[in-house]
Amino acid sequence: MVKKRYFIELAYDGTRYGGFQIQDNSNTIQAEMEKAFFTFYRQPFALTGSSRTDAGVHALQNYFHVDTELLIESKHLYNLNSILPNDIAIKSIRMVDDNAHCRFLASHRTYNYFIYQEKNPFIKNTAWFYPYPLDMDLLNQAAALLHQYHDFTSFSKRNTQAKTKICSIMESHWQVKTGQVVYTVKANRFLRGMVRGLVGTMLQVGRKRISMDEFREILAAKDCSLAHFDTPAHGLFLVEVGF
Repeated sequence: MVKKRYFIELAYDGTRYGGFQIQDNSNTIQAEMEKAFFTFYRQPFALTGSSRTDAGVHALQNYFHVDTELLIESKHLYNLNSILPNDIAIKSIRMVDDNAHCRFLASHRTYNYFIYQEKNPFIKNTAWFYPYPLDMDLLNQAAALLHQYHDFTSFSKRNTQAKTKICSIMESHWQVKTGQVVYTVKANRFLRGMVRGLVGTMLQVGRKRISMDEFREILAAKDCSLAHFDTPAHGLFLVEVGF
């Protein structure tokens, strides 16, 4: 039989996982997905991921693709979701062209980072408690400045396999929404640790601990030792993968 390619859309709470992509030393989203597919279809599936997320990072939308001779139907969603842990949910499965690659076909990705400033036990696993005064105007000035830059070496962790540090920022802004301070950033690609580094450094601007000129200098320096990467993973959500 001829193999067909399927896109698998999913959402997950990353709290308990060592990341998106399969690893030898910790449980991951991919490992749980492949286990569920094997349990239901009784054969191994090699899934290819769209966007890697680090340990503890969440996603409202992410994708795998898989090639198989089996007919995978939407009615199987119920069975697969019944097998998967409660913190992972498959949203859709659809057949695509044989050359459609869920990573390389993606035109953009959008992330949100959530911060709350008054103690709230109900969002402690999905937002960062940051009880410091923030100047929203300064935060948005810093966010808007990113459109002027393309080399984000200063916001990429060193242990990365990325061949280039060039990214195109399409959207970047802060807002207060449902009692939380939310950063939204959309780009054609992201570097490892980039969003958390941007958030952590912009917060220093918002707290007036570094000036806008100093933020510009960090962007231009192409030196990741100048950025602030101490932003915890649990406030970060991958919210969209666009094709």
